[in-house]
Amino acid sequence: MLLLTAENVRKALPMNETIEAMKRAYASLSNGKAEVPLRTRLSVPPQDAVSLFMPSYVQTEEGDALAVKVVSLFPKNPERERKLAFIQATVLVLDADTGRPMALLEGNSLTAIRTGAGSGAAIDLLARPDSKVVAVFGAGAQGRTQLEAACSVRKIESAWVFDTSLERAEGFVRDMAGKGPIPKKLRVADNSTQALSEADIICTATTSSTPVFADADLKPGAHISAIGSYTPEMQEVPAETVTRALVVVDSRLATLAETGDLLKPMQAGLFEEEHISGELGEIVLGRKTGRESPQQITYFKSVGVAVQDAMAAQLALQNARKHRLGTNVKF
Repeated sequence: MLLLTAENVRKALPMNETIEAMKRAYASLSNGKAEVPLRTRLSVPPQDAVSLFMPSYVQTEEGDALAVKVVSLFPKNPERERKLAFIQATVLVLDADTGRPMALLEGNSLTAIRTGAGSGAAIDLLARPDSKVVAVFGAGAQGRTQLEAACSVRKIESAWVFDTSLERAEGFVRDMAGKGPIPKKLRVADNSTQALSEADIICTATTSSTPVFADADLKPGAHISAIGSYTPEMQEVPAETVTRALVVVDSRLATLAETGDLLKPMQAGLFEEEHISGELGEIVLGRKTGRESPQQITYFKSVGVAVQDAMAAQLALQNARKHRLGTNVKF
């Protein structure tokens, strides 16, 4: 079995390649070529924690992928003496022909990269071609890969970052300005209005239970990629925005079960399920057309689906073998 550390995973998942892998993943999901049960939630009451189990089997022309990711959310971890990360994640890759365990990958890095790449796929398919300015809400690990992905598919000239923690936002700017495809002109916004004042692309990667910006502050023609709000109680994007936008999701089934961004406006009677234009995979397959005009607001809602993990793990394994990354152990 091959063991891949966080550093190995980052080297094995270049953003451009991962974006293309996510397009294939979404296409397989929308084409009925994937088996993806809703993730299983296992509560751990003494720790006020939860473990999520996300298995998937994906059929593609490039080869089948079989994997399961385990993500554990333990809020007390940062307070421990060792100051462990709040999120702990691992991906187990199985041989799709035999079921034999093939690799074990560090899951936090894989999740951040594949989530950013999923948004990158949506931005590539939905954002205006002339988009030049990005606004990122949430200066954590997810926000970083969101920005990298946006800059990988559009010629971004500048970006704003807004976070409830000024220290975290400033650290984001120090670490990310000028890195890879990211422009050097990266600024901390004092408030959400300033962040949106020039933004053509908005990436929200927060754990907020209320909208992180005002609908009135959006520029005409803006694209929003929202990857927070993964429970019915959470909400990042104003209901008014979702109501007037072209709505595209990663998975109808998953988003209608999990995200407050859609469920709260629906419960308020603002729109019905039919307001969802389609899945991103349907656009990849050519079954949906996506953006209809330069002035249209487009909104991609992702709660994360296990096909992303399987396809990202498949790509990581291929590149790890090619570049001799990781450690082989007898299993």
